[in-house]
Amino acid sequence: MSDGSGVKVVVLVGSLRSASINRQLAELAVETSSAGVTLELFDRLGELPFYNEDIDGDLEHGDPEPVAALREAAGRADAALVITPEYNGSIPGVLKNAIDWLSRPFGNGALKGKPMAVVGAAGGQYGGVWAHRETRKSFGIAGSRIVEDVDLSIPATSLDGRHPREHAEIVERLGGVVGKLVAEIG
Repeated sequence: MSDGSGVKVVVLVGSLRSASINRQLAELAVETSSAGVTLELFDRLGELPFYNEDIDGDLEHGDPEPVAALREAAGRADAALVITPEYNGSIPGVLKNAIDWLSRPFGNGALKGKPMAVVGAAGGQYGGVWAHRETRKSFGIAGSRIVEDVDLSIPATSLDGRHPREHAEIVERLGGVVGKLVAEIG
């Protein structure tokens, strides 16, 4: 644990839409976290410039401020929770861009060796499993330690237009995901 004040988990959301189900899931995770566990929603993925090695680590100008903020939030976290939809059968571009920034410096990114869980909701009948699988793969290659036995892919239609907090099973399963993630911190 990072500084003795409890466990810190950075939360990244792969949707920029303010009312997205995935943002609602992230807010629910933050609201329902247990004592001693702080979930910090990093809400600035839309501000990141596209990854460009020419500006990454520029000694004269430093990293762009949103990149530095992302790396700092990830660096002070003990673990990461990624909550993402599926766009066209894969990872949303904004999330893939964050993965690229967080993977650098190569072999020593801010989430290297830290446990990570990937969950979310999507419009398809499988709830985004392809995007979740691809996100796990990309973050794993980038150095995160993926918690593989976490499974929460929610078909958006199963929510019947209600907020995820109105579904006791989702609240319980999301709490279980965070619990498993925290248990992996070592």
